[in-house]
Amino acid sequence: MLQAPRPHPQLRCKAESDKFSNDSEEDMFGDYDSFYGNDSLIAQVADIEHKYLQDKIIDVKAAGEIVLGNLQSGVHQKEQDNFSASQNVVVLKSDKEGACQMCDSDPADGNQELAESALDDLPSSQLLCFEKMDELPSASRTSPISEGRNECVNSFSDKIRDPLSYAGAEHRDRPTDSSSRSKCVLFKSESLKDHLKSAMTGNARAQTLQVSKTKQLKEAVLSEEIFVARKAIESSSLDIGPFYGLPSKVKELFRQLRGIETLYEWQHDCLMLESLQQRKNLIYSLPTSGGKTLVAEIIILQELLCRQKDVLMILPYVAIVQEKVRGLSSFGIELGFLVEEYAGSKGRFPPIKRRIKKSLYIATIEKGHALVNSLIETERINDLGLVVVDELHMLGAGSRGAVLEITLAKILYTSKKTQIIGMSATLNNVGDLQKFLQAEYYTNNFRPVELKEYVKIRDTIYAVDSKTQNGFAFSRLLNFKYSSNLEKADPDHIIALVTEVIPKYSCLIFCPTKKNCENVASMVSKYLKKEFRAHKEKEKQDLIKNLKSIGNGTVCPVLKQTIPFGIAYHHSGLTNDERKSIEEAYSAGVLCLLACTATLAAGVNLPARRVILRAPYVGNDFLKKSQYKQMTGRAGRAGIDSAGESILIAQEKDKHLVQDLVHSPLENCYSNLLLELTKGIQSLLLSLVGLKIAVTHEEVDNFMCCTLLGVQQQLLSKEKSFSEIIKDGLENLIEKGLLKGGISEKDHNSKSTLTITPLGKAAYKGSIDLAYCNILYRELKKGLEGLVLESNLHLLYLSTPYDMTSTCSPDWIIYLRQFNQLSAAEQKVADIVGVPESLITKMASGQAIRKNVDNAVVNRFYLTFVLYTLLKETNIWSVSEKFNLSRGYVQNLLNSAASFASCLLHFCEELEEFWVYKALLMELTKQLTYCVKTELIPLMEVAGVLEARAKQLYNAGYKTLAHLANANPETLVRMIEHLSRRQAKQIISSAKMLLSEKAEALQEEVEELLKVPMDIPGIH
Repeated sequence: MLQAPRPHPQLRCKAESDKFSNDSEEDMFGDYDSFYGNDSLIAQVADIEHKYLQDKIIDVKAAGEIVLGNLQSGVHQKEQDNFSASQNVVVLKSDKEGACQMCDSDPADGNQELAESALDDLPSSQLLCFEKMDELPSASRTSPISEGRNECVNSFSDKIRDPLSYAGAEHRDRPTDSSSRSKCVLFKSESLKDHLKSAMTGNARAQTLQVSKTKQLKEAVLSEEIFVARKAIESSSLDIGPFYGLPSKVKELFRQLRGIETLYEWQHDCLMLESLQQRKNLIYSLPTSGGKTLVAEIIILQELLCRQKDVLMILPYVAIVQEKVRGLSSFGIELGFLVEEYAGSKGRFPPIKRRIKKSLYIATIEKGHALVNSLIETERINDLGLVVVDELHMLGAGSRGAVLEITLAKILYTSKKTQIIGMSATLNNVGDLQKFLQAEYYTNNFRPVELKEYVKIRDTIYAVDSKTQNGFAFSRLLNFKYSSNLEKADPDHIIALVTEVIPKYSCLIFCPTKKNCENVASMVSKYLKKEFRAHKEKEKQDLIKNLKSIGNGTVCPVLKQTIPFGIAYHHSGLTNDERKSIEEAYSAGVLCLLACTATLAAGVNLPARRVILRAPYVGNDFLKKSQYKQMTGRAGRAGIDSAGESILIAQEKDKHLVQDLVHSPLENCYSNLLLELTKGIQSLLLSLVGLKIAVTHEEVDNFMCCTLLGVQQQLLSKEKSFSEIIKDGLENLIEKGLLKGGISEKDHNSKSTLTITPLGKAAYKGSIDLAYCNILYRELKKGLEGLVLESNLHLLYLSTPYDMTSTCSPDWIIYLRQFNQLSAAEQKVADIVGVPESLITKMASGQAIRKNVDNAVVNRFYLTFVLYTLLKETNIWSVSEKFNLSRGYVQNLLNSAASFASCLLHFCEELEEFWVYKALLMELTKQLTYCVKTELIPLMEVAGVLEARAKQLYNAGYKTLAHLANANPETLVRMIEHLSRRQAKQIISSAKMLLSEKAEALQEEVEELLKVPMDIPGIH
């Protein structure tokens, strides 16, 4: 680690000067010459300027901006209110722009540095203007700060004030943009000497606050460290600055926000890899809980702060995206970059082009693909400096894996400047992935906490040991007295296993099905001793009250029974609010046991001392090795446990299968482009032509060889060649009317050009599954003939996702009851879409149906009824009871409908004939996304604020985004029940980030409007 650089000369001052607020004009500049009493300082500037102008032609305007930007950086205003409108407003603005803060250090060290350093002939703010001179008066400087400043000074030339004004806000320097040339037009005829005089006069007259000199020192050091880091990273030097090429402020933030004091040895080794220094693509693999994400976050910060490029982070699930947005917003606020959420219906395509701040896009797989498409289309893909993919093994996971493969293949093909980092705990055929991603590979078996794996058969526990003959070694017998009743209720001895660790330590039980989760939680709580109720009793009662308010007075009977014992279940049958409350209670130690499905293992990070696998099955399928690894990987909490334990409960009949499971290698990762035809290869071929990445068969062939499918093409059946499979896909798209062009048997490798049709363009821009593309078009076209707008029922039907109809089994009595409540106009909608009342009546009465019925349409309309009722009542609990559906299913339907409505909007935007749908779908998407009363929507835009929390905040007086962004965390904790200090800080940071994004967007729009066009007729 490098030693902290010496303080910036600009901030050195007389040791006896303790404050600035009462200084007179004569001594305002300390040991610098006062330009009223002695003109030597200005004379020196004039001489140097004259000498420099003789050697080279410089842009005086740009130099003037640097002076204005840097003269003020020594006086950092804490309150923006003190910037009164005056003749010095330009100078004062530069003051705010130039200010930077650094993390806390020992003030004594700072004072010692100040005392030891001598003043130079000229202030550094003036020296910055002449960094490119062949010789400088201060060439004898040896401080690393001066060197870093001289090397990186170009980055100083354009700054922006943070749109948020709040005490202690930190701001960072930004690179020059071409638009900055027009910002100081009023100075264009003045000399540098005049600039300096004007700026110094403004400083002298400006009212200033008392500012800690230690704080000024920190600000300067942070600024210089960023420049030194940029230069070091650009030169690929091993000497990469104070914290892996980043300012030490970053290290301090990791300590403050995450409690991370030092990195593991493997993390240091990985960050120092030569391949990373050379910006090569990298795949790295470690066991779950090994600390992979921290390495990725440091690399992301290097890209944003040092290389000044945008970054895309792709995560598998919406909940993880939201969690990461909350976690990194604090870093964005402190370090001056934007964090943008791309999940569900959120995300702008293409993203706003930021001229000043850089953006970190955090996206789901599907939204990440749409984002990359929009960047390629607008020729901005090279703005993306880095793409980070978590859970890289998802490449082999069905249609989502196909979409991820398509996204990465497009980035690799269209941008040679974008680095790709992939990480996973469960990779096997790494060679194929390396070849696909053109990547280096790093792996390590490190775990911060040792994992001990066990298998339980009957009442015997065996340790997993590959050295023994059968792979198992006897460990112990269970020592727990079971009554005959308890033996019947708990034949697998789950109670014996959990009571060994709870309530002192935490435990997870992974169950095969959702119903089994509830049964296990209920059974364990039923037979636990009453003493378990006393542990954190008040907090558990608070949790029940919180769940009751979430359910508008209703609590799940199972949770009501289990929570007093510190037990709950966790699966997709919970609403978002319930799931979040349970996760928070478990993390806080209020709950000590969760019975959960496998989705928790791949989702949010909830580790435990002991992990129990209820059976080696997920649903009816036998456990895969990757699933086993993910579940057992949750055992052991870094910094809390000395070891973690996993216990797999198996029956005698499954013993051999379990032996194979625990000792077998991980599954290989195979391309899903062919298996997922409409979401895979056909979707890829369509967008290749639409984005003009490849427009002839030959070009398409070349691209396809760069995919994972291309790398693994030797695994394809021998019936057809790879080129013939591609040709069939293109012909299929032409038949569907999505592409135009001829591909004959004779000339399929010729240069004949393919073009995309308007329908094809709408399909790929809307990310519509090609299986439903034509039927969607027909239904929208039919809607134009008689769209019923008395209510939103008709529009909701068009926005109901097609892929959920197969999971729907209507209750015909409920269907008929809901139908009878419709108005005459709404019943007309049913006739238009093809669900007549006679059909529902016959089905409800059990009569036979003679006509052919399109079950997909009937089921889809039933789901539309659910959504229609949900938007009217905005209560998932009451709607789930009304339709006899699980509340988790209703929640999932709502989320899917919001996402599909967003896709539908983009689809309609590309087809002029559907102009009427645009405004209607925009409003409907918003309603489906939040499904709350209008006044709560601004609060729910904040990452991590769900309906229950939004109601609490609104009732406490926090009614707008600005209220939240400027809230005091201590006040928030005091006023909002069940809100921890950490959660309060995350909410405030997320609100600040969102407000910052909106302000930045408006500022960009203003600058674009005021920008003078370069092609005005008659002006040369």
